Amino acid sequence: MKHKRKFSSKQFVIKTATVGLLLNMLASPVHSVFADEVKTPATTEKGTAAGTTAAKAAVKIPNIESLKLEVDSAVLIEPTTGEVLLSLNADKPLPPASMTKMMTEYLVADAVKNGQISWDQKVVVQENASKQIGSRIFLAEGDEHTVRELYIAMAVGSANDATVALAELVSSSEQEFVALMNETAKKMGMKTAYFINSTGLDRADMPAKFQPKVDRETVMSAMDAAILAKYIVTDHPDFTEFTTIQSYKFRQRDDKPMVNYNWMLEANKDIANFKAYAYPGLDGLKTGHTNNAGNCFTGTAVRDGMRLISVVMGANSEAHRFTETKKVLDFGFNNFEIKQVVAPKAVIAGNETVPVQKGKNKDVSIVTDAGVTFIVPKGTVAPQINTTVTVNDAATLVAPITNASKVGKVTYSYKVEGMSQVQEKTVNLITAEEAEKAGWFKLLMRAIGEFFSDLFTGIKNLF
Repeated sequence: MKHKRKFSSKQFVIKTATVGLLLNMLASPVHSVFADEVKTPATTEKGTAAGTTAAKAAVKIPNIESLKLEVDSAVLIEPTTGEVLLSLNADKPLPPASMTKMMTEYLVADAVKNGQISWDQKVVVQENASKQIGSRIFLAEGDEHTVRELYIAMAVGSANDATVALAELVSSSEQEFVALMNETAKKMGMKTAYFINSTGLDRADMPAKFQPKVDRETVMSAMDAAILAKYIVTDHPDFTEFTTIQSYKFRQRDDKPMVNYNWMLEANKDIANFKAYAYPGLDGLKTGHTNNAGNCFTGTAVRDGMRLISVVMGANSEAHRFTETKKVLDFGFNNFEIKQVVAPKAVIAGNETVPVQKGKNKDVSIVTDAGVTFIVPKGTVAPQINTTVTVNDAATLVAPITNASKVGKVTYSYKVEGMSQVQEKTVNLITAEEAEKAGWFKLLMRAIGEFFSDLFTGIKNLF
């Protein structure tokens, strides 16, 4: 005869406590059991990084008024995200003077890139170019120079005659080139820009024979100038080949070389007259001055892998446009950084898979096709990112589906505290693997299973 084993009350308490501890460990998060485990922050459905604490406080962005800018308008942007970091009357159309030449530079560089013209091509100077006033290299009608030589004269010495000669090469006349300038401005999204010539000269200062019939002047807002500069640095990244030239002797017989009007070039740190203005990382872009425009400057500099574009318009002196630009660029580099907030091939929490019809598996894994970067205040560790996910209609997702097929999209948005603009970027959701089509027998068995499952659910719902 078998006897049942009896436990003392002490043994019962010990066993109960042990079981309770084991159940508590199993029910607890892994991190609380293995305290030394390092976990990568996960993106929640709302896009905020979970499980992360800031190592240091992010900088508080100062207000624009604290800069005490003494210009008619100013703007600062980061070109890859398009984020506007600073804006002062930035949408007000103003005379841009020779900053107009940035559009001529862009279109000439485009013509070279597209094979329409070449850098070594000879240009014969026409009457219009030879009669230009203001900044010039004194071209005579019939002179011949290469596109490269004229481009350098335009970019470094802001030469009006060289600019018109290039415009007439790309188009049959300067006014036809101007039509191309205005058309391109619209395509770029420039809202206020209107050009009457390729140089930025006032209408009254153009040769009378070549003045446009419409009695208007060239205007461009600081924002439009920044947009134009963004297209230059992104579409023609070799722009620094010209904009960083400190001086250039156009002809061997010339008494002295032309000197770059951009005093802020980083290379000028060793030049006695300019070292007080030289700015680390600055490699462009274009100055401008007329009596109506005052002193203007579109500058661009890069530090720690981040490029910024600044525009100031209406400064009261040649030197002042550079000291004000320094304030604007310092504001950007001291307070902001560019940060990847979502890595490529990221998995979106709550949207790890999508259902697939007629597949071997009923769903397929999905990831983002690209990373996302935003401008954030310096020191920001876990920016609060909002996510909006849109997945294609399930009826369109029928196996077979190849790897990296687009099945939806996700939009990320982020707003810096104290700034009005919301940064936003949309990337595609793609399949992370191939979704193979199931065989006929598996599809048959699945259909039978789903039939009886639906039947059972229907019967259960009757009671």
